[in-house]
Amino acid sequence: MSTTARAQKAPDTRGPIRKLLTSFGFQILAALVLGIAAGLIGRQLGATAENPNGLSATLDTIGSSYVTLLRAAVVPLIFTAIVASISNLRRVQNAARLAGQTLLWFAITAFIAVVIGIVLGLVIQPGARAGEGLEPGEPYTVGTWWNFLLGLIPQNFLGIGVSSSFDAEAGAVSSSVSFNILQVIVVAAVVGIAALKAGKKAEPFLVFTESLLKVIQRVLWWIIRIAPLGTFGLIGAAVIKYGWEKLASLGWFAIAIYIGLALVLFVVYPVLVKTHGLSIKQYFSGVWPAVQLAFVSRSSIGTLPLTERVTERNLGVPRSYASFAVPFGATTKMDGCAAIYPAIAAIFVAQFFGIELNFVQYLLVVIVSVVGSAATAGTTGAVVMLTLTLSTLGLPLEGVGLLLAIDPILDMGRTAVNVAGQALIPTIVAKREGILNEDLYNAPRAGLPFAEDDDDDAPEADAGTPATPEPAATR
Repeated sequence: MSTTARAQKAPDTRGPIRKLLTSFGFQILAALVLGIAAGLIGRQLGATAENPNGLSATLDTIGSSYVTLLRAAVVPLIFTAIVASISNLRRVQNAARLAGQTLLWFAITAFIAVVIGIVLGLVIQPGARAGEGLEPGEPYTVGTWWNFLLGLIPQNFLGIGVSSSFDAEAGAVSSSVSFNILQVIVVAAVVGIAALKAGKKAEPFLVFTESLLKVIQRVLWWIIRIAPLGTFGLIGAAVIKYGWEKLASLGWFAIAIYIGLALVLFVVYPVLVKTHGLSIKQYFSGVWPAVQLAFVSRSSIGTLPLTERVTERNLGVPRSYASFAVPFGATTKMDGCAAIYPAIAAIFVAQFFGIELNFVQYLLVVIVSVVGSAATAGTTGAVVMLTLTLSTLGLPLEGVGLLLAIDPILDMGRTAVNVAGQALIPTIVAKREGILNEDLYNAPRAGLPFAEDDDDDAPEADAGTPATPEPAATR
């Protein structure tokens, strides 16, 4: 195991105002405030989801364009990140042990999160308190164990699917291309393992893949740099489209979800950090840039480069391990989407339809959440996980339609918790295995979280040799 030693750079000479204006956190918060203000102005001007005006159309275009940019990089990022992360295991001592520890802690935190979700669902009873006017509807996607198993079998090398529809009025056929993210993960994992087994003959392929990953990550850094602009459009469009009244009929459900997310993020995770002898303050200050981006982008995969960077640079996890654990967690570690949300949502549906759940069904919720996280891979992860849970419990799938109206609002918090957990587990495992760079973990957190990687090709130091913490301004 090794960790990257970073060269000292020139001290930060920026003034306090410039530091504030160039702070990623400040830019995101400012964009949030301005986006909410723009959304409220749009609603005052009469804009709604059904009747948009110029302001709402502009905000929607800005936000949707940013999400499109993120999604465009998802497939090449997932493929190269997983192949590279598996190949990096050849450089890691006790790779099997580290992988096992990572999976174990994924399961432990998922178990804690789903138990919290079940308790909140029983105490708050959001389904019994649901407001008027809720209409059940068929979900636009359904997750079942059978579909999940079938989805593991790649239809082609990249998991590409093409769907076509015929518009009778226009007399035209339109086609759209989509990617099955779960199949991309399977293909990438198989290719990565095969490359490891091929040995030296596969070295040129692995070097090319790692280089391609660096190129894709650099493109994503450019996209991340304009995250405040995307945040402004996404939040403003959400306020106009959903408004505050959408929360009225599902208010208790939304409250239960966010209480659960807050308990995991601000109670469970800090307890785990503290019990491993680490600073809670340093954990939050280190991971917060990625949590902010996850909140506004609603994409664990889109946030992956920043999550990996803060895990390495701020939390002190060695790159050779982080480059495996973080991409792996971005596709399977979902305490928000796969644990808290399906637990509370399943109880909500049962209460709304007047169905009593027994102990075995609650136990099934726990099992599905702990072992079914891989089914959340993709852009509709939470919905797939919910339908998987409902079908396992035998609850009506029409209940999903009750919750879709406010799903984007909930998805912000869910994704933020997902990403916080994806950075936490590698940190805990690295600490337990004695490979965490605690000097880097305890270093100051000022500066840009996505400074250019001028030292990406720096030689790696031996394990146990603390890397020199880079200046805050360059981290």
